[in-house]
Amino acid sequence: MDSPLDSIALFHLGPVPITQAILTTWAIMAVLVAGSYLLTRHLALIPSKRQAALELIVTTLDTQIKQTTGATPAPYRSFIGTLFMFILVSNWSSLIPGVEPPTAKLETDAALAVLVFLSVIWFGVRGAGVGGYLKSFAAPNVAMIPLNVLESITRVFSMFVRLFGNVMSGVFVVGIVASLAGLLVPIPLMALDLLTGLVQAYIFAVLAMVFISATIKDGQSAKPPSPQKKDS
Repeated sequence: MDSPLDSIALFHLGPVPITQAILTTWAIMAVLVAGSYLLTRHLALIPSKRQAALELIVTTLDTQIKQTTGATPAPYRSFIGTLFMFILVSNWSSLIPGVEPPTAKLETDAALAVLVFLSVIWFGVRGAGVGGYLKSFAAPNVAMIPLNVLESITRVFSMFVRLFGNVMSGVFVVGIVASLAGLLVPIPLMALDLLTGLVQAYIFAVLAMVFISATIKDGQSAKPPSPQKKDS
């Protein structure tokens, strides 16, 4: 098994090296897009069993977002749901023989962390405005600006390290046990790997939502109150 720190290029598209993790990521993206299209192309007012199951998933996601942050789920549903599904399918792809999950590679987890970092900025500016977002770094006072900036970077970095470490270690453990004990013995570990993949996807998505909502709340609290019109 290759080291997770190594990224061996299978071929090049111009100057860009294409690794196995990139190919697997493209395949997962294609599966998610095609699956979303096929599952939602015939929606009806009277839902079928398939549509009812999809609506249950969306409702569960909305409930989780609202319970976690207290925010209205609609603006964040697509991003958080897509983030969760991609990480979940990526983690579970380790059960396919010969496939190493993209989330066991540094570049994939780093890209996900950068995506969350940029989404915090995007939702923060959209929810509180540019001024409110920038002023959120000065809470509770101006002296906290360096620490708040550092916190915004380190908390996303911690997400990246947590996801990479847990997924990579699970892949290594299952691979080592399979090589030593045959195919049947690692089955309980594979089941545990499924659970770990689900938990890691859930934690990553929830932390992303917590960071986004916290930035929006800090930005809105930093905005000056709008002047009220006097009654004539």
